Amino acid sequence: MAKDFYAILGVQKSASEAEIKQAYRKLSKELHPDKHKGDKDKEAKFKEVNEAYEVLSDPKKKEAYDRFGSADFNGFRPGQGGGGGFGGFSGFDPSSFGGDFNDIFDAFFGGARGQQRKTETRGHNLEVEVTVSFMEAVKGGDREITLKTQVMCETCGGSGSAEGSKLVSCAECGGTGAVTRTTRSLFGMIRQSVICEVCRGSGKIPEKPCKTCSGEGRSAGKKTVRVRIPAGIDDGQTLRVTGEGEAGKHSSQSGDLLVRIHVEADKRFEREGDDIRTTISLKVIDAVLGTTIDIETVHGTSTVEIPAGTQPGQVLRLKGKGMPIVNTSRTGDHFVTIDIVVPGKLSKEERKLFEELKKLTVNS
Repeated sequence: MAKDFYAILGVQKSASEAEIKQAYRKLSKELHPDKHKGDKDKEAKFKEVNEAYEVLSDPKKKEAYDRFGSADFNGFRPGQGGGGGFGGFSGFDPSSFGGDFNDIFDAFFGGARGQQRKTETRGHNLEVEVTVSFMEAVKGGDREITLKTQVMCETCGGSGSAEGSKLVSCAECGGTGAVTRTTRSLFGMIRQSVICEVCRGSGKIPEKPCKTCSGEGRSAGKKTVRVRIPAGIDDGQTLRVTGEGEAGKHSSQSGDLLVRIHVEADKRFEREGDDIRTTISLKVIDAVLGTTIDIETVHGTSTVEIPAGTQPGQVLRLKGKGMPIVNTSRTGDHFVTIDIVVPGKLSKEERKLFEELKKLTVNS
């Protein structure tokens, strides 16, 4: 059964992009592995939240999920059904496919309408997880990632053919990369195009296969990829590095590398979107008379004027001292909450001064 990504994030299906993002941020903070080390349940939920957000935050993925997800098909599986021919479609609405039943065939049977479809031999996408420190997320930088995957065969240069040989058309499929078969379904007999098992969908086979890669043009190996971490990246975001995934067969296109970023928490700073929040402690006398203090920000130390009469809980805004906003020249802000520290013990002189101040306050 498909996962209900809306339920995982705790939002309605009609939730806006901002509401989905807000729900994700809240849950990712609550379930972050740094707060629940060793808790497998929390770790699993954290991954579910990231998976849900990755789909619902992407308009194209969200549209596909809303259109073909289990919420719309209510558990339908090909071969189910009963009286009326569409008993398995509880609550089924053909209009969700634009009213075209050809789309239904495409969704369930891979476009099986008698046509032949050449399947690409593109390499698979690869997914890895990378953990960066909070300050790495602030400043950005490069990471080298070593991958064990299918890489281009160095012997044949990816062609799959032995030296002096060449690729020829596959006799099984006539060079189309697909063969046609007939299957029975609740809709009747359906002709379906499937991948040719001889050429694996490429339509070509080596006249004499390369002995190193057995004619595939790729073999198991390692490669190192340099990934640029952009300044301001947030926890749970995914970077796509085009063409750095698994090598394709016979020099076809490689897959992509998807790098999911985890940002470690920092005891000094709390991130809130593109803004940073901290709390500072201020002596009573400094709050009353005002002072100048140094405040640590993600960009270094800033000298700040504390106005006279500052109140407990008052918030100061340091404009432009927050997180960099990814792929822009802008930054968020840094908000400082004031905490007034009342001394627990007073010297005789301090007590005398406070008592004199008290008298002045009473008499004023």
